[in-house]
Amino acid sequence: MTTYLPTDNRYDTMRYNRCGQSGLLLPTVSLGLWYNFGGVDSLENCRAMLHRAFDLGITHFDLANNYGPPPGSAEETFGQIFKQDFASYRDELIISNKAGYYMWPGPYGEWGSRKYLIASCDQSLKRMGLDYVDIFYSHRPDPNTPLEETMGALDYIVRSGRALYVGISTYNPEQTRQAAKILRNLGTPCLIHQPRYNMFDRWIEDGLLEVLAEEGIGCICFSPLDQGILTNKYLGGTPDDSRAAKLKNQFHWGDKVTQDRIAKVKKLNEIAKARGQTMAQMAIAWVLRHPQMTSALIGASRISQIEDGVAALNNLELTNEELQAIEKILAE
Repeated sequence: MTTYLPTDNRYDTMRYNRCGQSGLLLPTVSLGLWYNFGGVDSLENCRAMLHRAFDLGITHFDLANNYGPPPGSAEETFGQIFKQDFASYRDELIISNKAGYYMWPGPYGEWGSRKYLIASCDQSLKRMGLDYVDIFYSHRPDPNTPLEETMGALDYIVRSGRALYVGISTYNPEQTRQAAKILRNLGTPCLIHQPRYNMFDRWIEDGLLEVLAEEGIGCICFSPLDQGILTNKYLGGTPDDSRAAKLKNQFHWGDKVTQDRIAKVKKLNEIAKARGQTMAQMAIAWVLRHPQMTSALIGASRISQIEDGVAALNNLELTNEELQAIEKILAE
């Protein structure tokens, strides 16, 4: 039996934004379980972070079949905590899940076939102990499966009661437009797109944001802090418990803690200080400056990082002078 009781004022300060043209509101800051919630991590720390997030008004928890490590274990961790602490609050939560990356051997264990997506969704629901997820994504476009098949599988996942909404992740502008058209014709609109976006990775500015606005699709960016690079974490060196140290400076997406990037972050941090913010808070405000951006999806290894991320909401406005100064540093 749980002893967790969420705070009564959990909705007082969080901002909630409408997701595209849907009826769904998402918190401006959401929590991703990509790292630090796997089988190798402390269950009690995972529980404490989820408790604190919900107490701060974060109602959206984002997972995927391959999150861990090892793959699948983040879902198992979440499922255990959900059963003990959050089951009675299910209708206050948005739980999202994804499939697209490698999960099991053989020809049916990754990408975007109907076979894989539906099987993966069923496995994820079982690991989490849920009857349905609120949002189910195609985690990445499949170059060898017809888009009609992938989108048809998402439509079926909704119609079969496995999910309430569907989304796509890392699709380029043209793929996004095509996917939206197919889903609209099927009667299951594309709710949301989850791209990677931060000061060092700005590909969505080259057409995707315009497509999302035209199609009425919401947007939630992942890695707004560039896997911790756009924080104060590395300004004094590489901490032993950092992701860069754990992964020997080889991040996903090719990120590295380079001298060039840290030099820029040091200059950016001076702008953040002048705003009365941490570097992480300004980086979150920067990605949220677009009207199409529904939510920023942060990761965390400790409660203080969640608190710091949510505190970004205290100052989201960036002046033209600040934006110009940021652009100058990034262009150096």
